[in-house]
Formats: sequence, structure tokens, C-alpha cells
Amino acid sequence: MQNIELYTKDLSVYYGEKQAVKNISLDFASRSVTALIGPSGCGKSTFLRSLNRMNDLISGARITGEIWIGEDNINNPKTDVVLLRQKIGMVWQRPNPFHKSIYENIAFGPRYHGIRDKKKLDQIVEESLKKAALWEETKNRLNTSALALSGGQQQRLCIARSIAVNPSIILMDEPASALDPISTSKVEELIADLKQEFCIIIVTHNMQQAARVSDRTAFFLMGELVEFDDTSKMFTNPSEKRTDDYISGRFG
Repeated sequence: MQNIELYTKDLSVYYGEKQAVKNISLDFASRSVTALIGPSGCGKSTFLRSLNRMNDLISGARITGEIWIGEDNINNPKTDVVLLRQKIGMVWQRPNPFHKSIYENIAFGPRYHGIRDKKKLDQIVEESLKKAALWEETKNRLNTSALALSGGQQQRLCIARSIAVNPSIILMDEPASALDPISTSKVEELIADLKQEFCIIIVTHNMQQAARVSDRTAFFLMGELVEFDDTSKMFTNPSEKRTDDYISGRFG
């Protein structure tokens, strides 16, 4: 039995009067990949953003229910959101490197959290880029602009940037949807490597990608959790007809 890194209990998210996520209870194991699938507007990205309180930044958003990491319910008003987002990294749909050098993109987070020693920062930059399978491509150009990297390299840089502050969980919101097939393949290989160390939760529209990269899959529909199971079972013998219809392409 794997350790549970994070779990939600009766989590709901409202935008004004509209309930976008409805009473979701889910658990996420350490050193594993969980895919969140479902048609556009089904609540999966809203749910993902709840897990590190990114919905706090949206006017009119309101959250009820619980999100637990260890002994801490992160929906507690006393939660230090900066420390929370250090523990739970986020990689967005489109690469969003800072307008800085490759080195400074990685060093920014550790420096923000108080690390000033140049030798230590050098080590973090190298280790993070190695974990993101980007070191060999960038080690001789660390002081050049991150914006000079290709789209796929920029996305791996953003993954390295999230790793640099030593999180335990990495959230990925369609991390390959803006990339070409070769870059997508590299990101998927990277996810397989990173799950040896991190709990990864990924939103994807791509059924084949969910089948390739994840250990478990949760199917969302109209804000509700329809089914949650091992990916191999979900994609070969789902328990719910609505899951089968979606995965087989009959709707969505």
C-alpha cells in the first residue's frame, strides 16, 4: 500500500453562484501519477488549482470541504500559502519562463526562500536541470535568456523551476498541450522519471497520454467525480458506462 500524500474530502468550488466542483473526495499516493480526465468545463482544472490554493486568486471563487497534507488541512485560513506552494509545485499549460537567464529561472525560488550561498544555488540549479532532463542541453548556456529555448525546453525548464524548491507534489495542467509530438514525448518520459520521487497530479485532454503516464485516473463530468481507479482498469474495463462512453470517444 502506497503512502497517501494528499487527499480531499467533500471538496467543492464555487464561482459566484455556480458550483464548478461538487463534493469531490480523492486521495493521491506518493511516488505515483494520477491523471484527471474529462471534457472541457468538467471541473478538473478548477479542482487541480484548488490543491495549492490558486483559486484564491480568482475573484468570486469560494471553496468548501477539506484538503489534507499530512496533519494539515490547507483550506484552514491560517495556512501559509507561500510555504504551501513551495510544497506543491505547479506547471501550467503553456511554458511561462521568467524573462531571465536559465540559471536565474531555477535559482529564483530557492533564493526567495532564503538560500543565498552561490555554491548551494549552483548545486540546486544543476540538480534541478538534471532531474528535468535539461542539463546536457543547457549547461554551457546557463546565462542566456530562457526565452531562447524551444517550447519543449521551456516547459522542461518550468518543471525544473518547480523542482528547485524541493516540493513533494507537482501539479501539471495539460503540460504538453502546447507542444509538438517530440517535445510531448520528452515531457512524458520526464513524468515517468519524476514519479520515482514525487506525487504528480496531471490534467490532460489526451486519453492516450493519460493511459501512458498515469498509475490511476479520475474521470470528471459536470463537476462530479464519476469514477476513480487504476488506469489500466479504467481504460480496459471501466465500472461506469459514462466513463466507457467518454474514453471510447462516444462523447466529449
